[in-house]
Amino acid sequence: MGKFINPFTDFGFKHIFGREMDKDILIEFLNDLLEGEHTITELRIMNNERLPETEQGRKVIFDIHCETDKGERIIIEMQNREQPHFKDRA
Repeated sequence: MGKFINPFTDFGFKHIFGREMDKDILIEFLNDLLEGEHTITELRIMNNERLPETEQGRKVIFDIHCETDKGERIIIEMQNREQPHFKDRA
């Protein structure tokens, strides 16, 4: 078994960030990514997986419901799959 966990896989993301005891690590990680645009103070992890169409097509779909220091509610979605229309969605 290898030493490292890929956070862009279903197993890796959940192993690193998906446990209640790791919530503070995830909040700090997300706040670093947001660079002060929002400051997350609380979050709830929602497991929203969909079964793949093929055995090779396992995907990660993971929603994180957050609350900021200003009382704003934001949703962060982790996906590791090709998004041909991502530009249109953004």
